Amino acid sequence: MVQTSEKTLTLEEFLALSETKPASEYIDGQVSQKPLPQGKHSLLQGELVPAINAIVKPQKIAVAFPELRCTFGGRSTVPDISVFTSNKIPLDDQGRVGNVFTAVPDWTIEVLSPAQSQNRVTRNIIHCLDHGCQLGWLLDPEDETVLAYPPGKSPEFFEDPADLLPVPDFAKDLRLTLEELFNFLRF
Repeated sequence: MVQTSEKTLTLEEFLALSETKPASEYIDGQVSQKPLPQGKHSLLQGELVPAINAIVKPQKIAVAFPELRCTFGGRSTVPDISVFTSNKIPLDDQGRVGNVFTAVPDWTIEVLSPAQSQNRVTRNIIHCLDHGCQLGWLLDPEDETVLAYPPGKSPEFFEDPADLLPVPDFAKDLRLTLEELFNFLRF
């Protein structure tokens, strides 16, 4: 069950709180806890991150992160997968990846869980797009479909297994059909 606080907090007050498991998100002064990922969600996320990183990370183009807190535009959310181009990845004093991400992801990917509101997840994707994200995906493992959200355009619905899924230009070498994506769920 997703818990929502009744008290309105500032973003700074929210960021001072301890992290929760599963993660809590801050939207419009309210705090709500994401549902605990289940099998299909977890496996899709676990397979898609390395598939993306195999294409973009060796050339230092970008990095895909699972469950990374992203704080920008007055919100603090935790997309299932956030992909950041290398120029937007914060670095610490030793040149390693930093812990605090205050930029919009270049590509945001959400996997719909049975207990999740599709509208709430879509609202997070649109928030990313409104702040400069290059592409959003909403994966529905139950009906094996994808809604792709390009900025400034209508969403595109992918349901044919042979459909090649759109990717941002920086990940153009990732060629993934709908069937290949949802084959991650099969043994």
